[in-house]
Amino acid sequence: IAKESRSHSSQLSCCPQCLQRTSFRRFGNSLSEYFHLLQLSHKILKIIGAKFGTSVLSYFIFLKWLLAFNIFSFVINFSFITVPQFVAAEPNNLSFTGLELFTGAGYFQETVLYYGFYSNATISKTEKGPSYNMQLAYFFTVGIYFVICFLILLFSMAKSFCRNFINPQIVSGIASKLLCVWDFNITNEKAVKLKQKNIIMQIKEDLAEVNQEVLNFSATERVVHIVIHLVCWVASLGTAVAACAGVYFLSINNLKVFVKEHKNDLKSQAAMLVLPIIASLLNAFIPFFYSWLGHLERFQTPGYQIYVTIARNTILKISIVGILCYYWLNIVAASESQCWETLVGQDIYRLVLVDFIFCLLGSFFGEFLRRIIGTTVCVNLGLPEFDIGRNVLDLIYAQTLTWIGILFSPLLPGIQMISFSIIFYVKKVSLMMNCQPPRKVWRTAQMATSFMLLLFFPSFLGVLSLFSHTFRLKPSEECGPFRGLSSMYDAVSEWMKILENYTASKWVVWIYHNLITSEFFFFILSVIVLIITYLYWQITEGRKTVTKFLKKQIINGVKEKRFLLEKLWVLQRRNQNPSAPRGQGQQVSLIVQVLLFQLNAWYDFMGFL
Repeated sequence: IAKESRSHSSQLSCCPQCLQRTSFRRFGNSLSEYFHLLQLSHKILKIIGAKFGTSVLSYFIFLKWLLAFNIFSFVINFSFITVPQFVAAEPNNLSFTGLELFTGAGYFQETVLYYGFYSNATISKTEKGPSYNMQLAYFFTVGIYFVICFLILLFSMAKSFCRNFINPQIVSGIASKLLCVWDFNITNEKAVKLKQKNIIMQIKEDLAEVNQEVLNFSATERVVHIVIHLVCWVASLGTAVAACAGVYFLSINNLKVFVKEHKNDLKSQAAMLVLPIIASLLNAFIPFFYSWLGHLERFQTPGYQIYVTIARNTILKISIVGILCYYWLNIVAASESQCWETLVGQDIYRLVLVDFIFCLLGSFFGEFLRRIIGTTVCVNLGLPEFDIGRNVLDLIYAQTLTWIGILFSPLLPGIQMISFSIIFYVKKVSLMMNCQPPRKVWRTAQMATSFMLLLFFPSFLGVLSLFSHTFRLKPSEECGPFRGLSSMYDAVSEWMKILENYTASKWVVWIYHNLITSEFFFFILSVIVLIITYLYWQITEGRKTVTKFLKKQIINGVKEKRFLLEKLWVLQRRNQNPSAPRGQGQQVSLIVQVLLFQLNAWYDFMGFL
């Protein structure tokens, strides 16, 4: 043993590569443990899906996806916009009082949080060293970021649409869940019970969809239902119009008080929160009114009720955002303020922060107090159910504000990243402690596609149209990277004029003039995308037809074999040879019966699929 230890120590001393491999292995193990900590939410999602079903699970999956999306946004903006500005940043001489965390003004006004702090100069550490043009960096970072977002959203929406609408037979049926879904690698007792609950919940959802009741109403009852639907829609649209009018007049008053009479005292700082508080109050309380209207309408399935509630909340929130965008780009931009982009960024910061606070308060008052009332004061109410439509629209509203504010506040995705992380765990705790599983179990495989569709249209496409108008506005003369230009597009035009003087950059100028600025190129590109989509649709429909044909062919083959075996059994009983041994005849009959039983079972199984 002593000799072996000595030889081993000599080998280690003579081979430093072994030590390096050991250190790399330890580093890899530490990284794997770190990524394992990041995947803790996967276990949470399994628990939610097993206890509350896929309808509630779809909300948390969507929230987790938005969280990853904002992490990606923050990394891009921080790397290409914020970090270079730190090199040329001047010290901030303003005092920090703490109110800036709520108002976004004061000390934060002279930081990298807002557009007005960024320089329009070319940053370079040395005179002959490489330079960094902040105008081009700001423009292309925001522009390329939205192109990447467009592609990610389009791919995710197409993938989800193909899985849930075009070819929904990929999802396992009830029979396959009963026979083929168990994972025999699971040995932990808690994991086994969780898997059992998950399978039971999925089977309940599938059976609820199969056994869906179709109610037959009389002519009078149909007329009453139609009248109730019309009254509810008129009430919801009237409420949305009144809310938009209130937000518009409040924003006009906000501009008169806080821009022309700009003060830094406590009263003015607190008054800045009036507009975001009123907007958040409308977005928080009107959806409860919409939920009450949904219960009044008495839909046959909870899915219809959620979709109608989502549609009404979408109209409300998009209308409020549209009024605010009109106020920012047509009234604030034309005002006499020195840096209107920073004012817009501060307004969006306050809206995001107040919306986050109201989201947490909604979990407390809407679910915690509701549980106390339903279990102590009014027992008939029982525990509340998780409102999927209202919570999903809150996420889409918050993400829309983040996209709008990226140009005016580049670090806004980082703030939203923190808020979404807190919301995920707060909603999880509130769901487990305060809410009950849905009374009517139903499968929501197509709801994730609806969420992505709402995020893409009208949210993302509306933000793109908003930015196409913003880039054409005249920037502020005294702040921001585009100061001194007639529009933000002029930064790219002046850069192209510089590149025309260099022979090696002629291809960039050609692409800009013939492709990027050409409407005909985008028209041809859109036609190609539509043709590819149509061809893919036809291929998928053809595969579905072939799959149905093969299933029918298998069923017909089973029918033929069963018919032949039945005939063989009848003939065997009629023409049974009396001289043959008795045991041999019984054996042949037993084999035929077993084959018939197997074919009947296979036929029933194929019909169940």
